[in-house]
Amino acid sequence: MLEAYKISYAHRKSLILQNIDVSVNYGELLVIVGPNGAGKSTLLSMLANEMGKNEEPIFFKKKTFEEWDEKELAHSKAKFSQNNNHDIPLSVKDVVLMGRYPYFNARPHKNDLEAVVKAMEETDVATLKDRDYTTLSGGEKQRVHLARVLAQLDNDIAHKLVFLDEPLNNLDVLHQHRILHTVKNFTEKGNTAVMVLHDLNLAAQFADRIMLLKKGKIVAHDVPDKVFTKEIISKVYNFPCTICPNPVNKNPLIIFGI
Repeated sequence: MLEAYKISYAHRKSLILQNIDVSVNYGELLVIVGPNGAGKSTLLSMLANEMGKNEEPIFFKKKTFEEWDEKELAHSKAKFSQNNNHDIPLSVKDVVLMGRYPYFNARPHKNDLEAVVKAMEETDVATLKDRDYTTLSGGEKQRVHLARVLAQLDNDIAHKLVFLDEPLNNLDVLHQHRILHTVKNFTEKGNTAVMVLHDLNLAAQFADRIMLLKKGKIVAHDVPDKVFTKEIISKVYNFPCTICPNPVNKNPLIIFGI
């Protein structure tokens, strides 16, 4: 679904990304991990076509982003950002409704309102629908914006793509797993998700493939048990760890400080 080659990015003469190749399949959840400053969020923004053109074109469903109609692209691709505005003077349901703006001009249709309700239920913010967004906690605001992104991609188009930049920030353990199961259900329908995470154990549990970055370069890109080895993780994070069998699935369980 998504192909990009030789992705590089520099800021004020500092090279943040260096010749990264990415190919993500239909129905796949790719999780990008790495230490602070590895270039994870920058790579995600480059793949989402938010930081200017790469030297080589990025292909989404065999077309460059420039070849897509703007409205059609908004129906097929969405991005959740870790830096959302916290001072939106709207109710929760109106913030989620922003995800439906590509679908109507003046007034939302019935299916737009239904998509908003569904998204709020999936992210457990339906009971907050009439609350002023500015009065919410950080985790509640996070879930509202996740609902907005889900509402945007609620349509009959096949093979949609979502980018998620640290979507679990400020969430308790229940909502972390709830959101990850929602994303997993999304990909199991043939859609694709590219996500930045810090929690390696959650990445191991839910990802189909892992891309591990360090200082703007790919250290490993494979299935979780090939990437999350004691040698690789200890070296990249410069901190000792051990790898144990995960009782939930075949993917590894990483324990630091052992």
